[in-house]
Amino acid sequence: MTGVDAAALAAAVRAHEKRVVPGADDMATYLAAQVADTSHRGVLGPLVDGGGPSGVVLRGGRVIASWGDPERPEMAFSATKSVLALVAGIAYDDGLLRLDEPVGASVTLPQLAGAHGRAITWRHLLDQTSQWEGELWGKPTSVDAQSTREGTESAGGPPGAGWAYNDVRVNLSALALTALLRRGLADVLRDRIMVPIGASSTWSWHGYTNSVIDIDGATVPVVSGGAHWGGGLVISALDLALIGQVCLRPGVVSAEWVREMWTPCAVKPNYGLSWWLNDDRSVWPKAPPTGRCARGNGGRHLLWVDPARDLVVSSRWCEDVEPFLTEVSAAVATG
Repeated sequence: MTGVDAAALAAAVRAHEKRVVPGADDMATYLAAQVADTSHRGVLGPLVDGGGPSGVVLRGGRVIASWGDPERPEMAFSATKSVLALVAGIAYDDGLLRLDEPVGASVTLPQLAGAHGRAITWRHLLDQTSQWEGELWGKPTSVDAQSTREGTESAGGPPGAGWAYNDVRVNLSALALTALLRRGLADVLRDRIMVPIGASSTWSWHGYTNSVIDIDGATVPVVSGGAHWGGGLVISALDLALIGQVCLRPGVVSAEWVREMWTPCAVKPNYGLSWWLNDDRSVWPKAPPTGRCARGNGGRHLLWVDPARDLVVSSRWCEDVEPFLTEVSAAVATG
């Protein structure tokens, strides 16, 4: 293929598929071993044992490399957050969601009833700057043991003034979007994104045993945006890559929404609307600054999208993904 060093790409794949994540074939034990905090660690959503390294590389929408079984569904962990942002784009394109409007202007939720909650906008939810404190589905924000709190964060501080990576807050985003769209988000994802892009039917999106909302008298499931307590998106590397391709070929969601997703957050410049941005090379220092990514479980689950190379990389259950991104990017020309 023009613009691709096939030999260098093949060598990069051979090296990468040997960087096996140990212990993932027993997901319950693997998940429990990742955190030291034992409070509120009860798993509420389904788990899927890992099937070993797999992945796929797309250039121009075509598969140019693959390894393992790229059609095997795997837990996506926090890469689910970026897919949640794409579903939010459906609401945005439909005129239902205005990023800088308070969430409470369009949905009524008891979690947002107070003065702090009433100030939270959709942008705050999606770029993780809501600074909301509370409990959802029995999990308090304060005990999300894998959450990242940085120097800007002040629990309960003004929305927009601080950033923290927190699954409970992301789950609040999923709840709010479900209330806004008045449908389960898995159904929205299927009908508005996965069917139009020709994805398989093997993927699924889960919440917890207790994560439901009443809509017009019907009990509707609310999905989770990560896997700290199980659940989240379960999807193959190939289908995840097709989702990445949506960002390079706007239409399923608008180009305007993709620009919004990839606009740096004011207090966290390497983060957009639930997508990581490598502009300043702070996410992956050796990878190109043109890359954007959805990443979960420390990058062991990765969707990398590079518009400059018309490139999508989907990698599952491989350690140390940065050398692979660097080598693949070197093997694919820009332009």
